[in-house]
Amino acid sequence: MSIQLEARGLRKTFSRRIIFQDISARVSEGETLLIAGRNGSGKSTLVKILCGILSPSQGSVDITGAGVLDEFTRKGLFGFVAPYLQVYEEFSAMENLALGASLRGLRADVAVHAALLGRFALDPRRNDPARGFSSGMKQRLKYALALAHQPRILVLDEPMANLDAEGSAIVRAIMHEQRTRGILVVATNDLSDIDAHERKVDLNAGA
Repeated sequence: MSIQLEARGLRKTFSRRIIFQDISARVSEGETLLIAGRNGSGKSTLVKILCGILSPSQGSVDITGAGVLDEFTRKGLFGFVAPYLQVYEEFSAMENLALGASLRGLRADVAVHAALLGRFALDPRRNDPARGFSSGMKQRLKYALALAHQPRILVLDEPMANLDAEGSAIVRAIMHEQRTRGILVVATNDLSDIDAHERKVDLNAGA
């Protein structure tokens, strides 16, 4: 069944400072939502609210078409990648993926995990601690972690951050694939990061 993500009248304040207000958007399966805005406009805060990591000060985020959702299964619909997220540096790439599966209540699928690491050119370092990875390699690992459970909603905050040309090409392919099987949400202030979108929230509009 097709799913839909809808934000209604979102407002967020920190220490009485308004980050954004009156934000509404609706995006359906097969579509992309672009969240645009300059640095400090609240893009990262908004994507965290959409994913359920933060709560809005006002308004709601609803998912329809996925049945009755408790908090755990709702979060399982999402894959989230952002440059500020952390991996477990003392663990290897494979161990990070196994832990990610465990935290989602899933059994680690070694074949799936190995294929993902291969796609992101990390397979030769699959058993090395992540603390020895470059920032670009860690970003690729974050993508593998976000995709391992085949999320129906993929949320990317500054999707090309820390990536070289090869990594960016891989991510563009991932974004295209997500559009064919679910919902894609991209937050960026660089419109060259995204090829097409059906829906848009411009956080500069209310600035």
